[in-house]
Amino acid sequence: MPSTALCRRRAPRFCAAALCCTLVSAHALHIQPQVVAQGLQNPWAVAFLPEGKFLVTERPGRMRVIAADGTLGAPLQGLPAIAAGGQGGLLDVVLDSDFAHSRTVYFCYSEPAPTNNGTNSTALSKAQLSADQTTLENLQVIFSQRPKKASQLHFGCRIVERRDGTLLLALGERYHFKEEAQNLQNHLGKIVRIHKDGSVPKDNPFVGRSDALPEIWSYGHRNPQGATLAPDGSYWINEHGPQGGDEINRPTAGKNYGWPVITYGENYGGGKIGDGKTHQAGMAQPVHHWTPSIAVSGMAFITSDRYPGWKGDMVVGALKALRLERIRFEGNKISKVEYLLPDLGQRVRDVRQGPDGWLYVLTDRSNGQLLRLVATP
Repeated sequence: MPSTALCRRRAPRFCAAALCCTLVSAHALHIQPQVVAQGLQNPWAVAFLPEGKFLVTERPGRMRVIAADGTLGAPLQGLPAIAAGGQGGLLDVVLDSDFAHSRTVYFCYSEPAPTNNGTNSTALSKAQLSADQTTLENLQVIFSQRPKKASQLHFGCRIVERRDGTLLLALGERYHFKEEAQNLQNHLGKIVRIHKDGSVPKDNPFVGRSDALPEIWSYGHRNPQGATLAPDGSYWINEHGPQGGDEINRPTAGKNYGWPVITYGENYGGGKIGDGKTHQAGMAQPVHHWTPSIAVSGMAFITSDRYPGWKGDMVVGALKALRLERIRFEGNKISKVEYLLPDLGQRVRDVRQGPDGWLYVLTDRSNGQLLRLVATP
């Protein structure tokens, strides 16, 4: 068994990052999902507005405000052109840290080429939410992945604002172009770091190199689907492996995370990828991987006291496995994993902690739901 392979449900233990871990059952706390809203079409991301309201994206290309009582608002006006189809569409959304004064939101999506030639790429825009919460105003595209490709797969598209005010955007390698994740002269399979106006921070790791794009923060990624800051301010992501090898990584400046040279997965239908290696000098190992895959999605750290005994733990959504997983760390190593909502029966697309301290989950279906996870002893 690889050193970080997740156990199947029937196995009592698994090993993660060379530390043997216990798979625990969900008996300490009872988690009750409460339906906040429903009738969402393939919702992808949720952000938290004042007065208990929510800002939610739907993959077909809509963003809407949900009232505290769950009433769905009309789709917002002012979105850019979006290449919706396959895995593409309107994807992540986050509020600016100074939203109370700036009313600025950041969102990423699959952007069609201006010539409408069938190619597209992930783009990041910012806009102000109007005072009546009906329109996005002063739209600006602040980053556009290069090059555009004819693909409906692997857009990545998770946004995190660092404590220094810069933005990190996780980008997929567009599936058919996996070798480009190792090429520093494009944005495929990269994490990029930019200022809020789209300019490049002078301390980015590849600034000044003629063989690399200056926006790049880290590389060798496949298809990031979750990203968050830990309580200590460190940056974490998860990403889809191929057939096996979903990963949690902690990207730092300039590091190579190996795809597709190293992986714990294999080709769909079987067969090794490349030389079938899991390690290579100069390439970072994941903090954790799932083999077989669970199809990871949104992720968050618990920082509130709503879930006694869970503070500091990570929660990760699963599309294929139709559940959440709570992960406990000892340092940078995993010590416990707990399955949450094992009977949910829906694909989990996003999970975030709200201002009220509760976890909120979006389910990915044509009649998707926004759920609040309430804990009782």
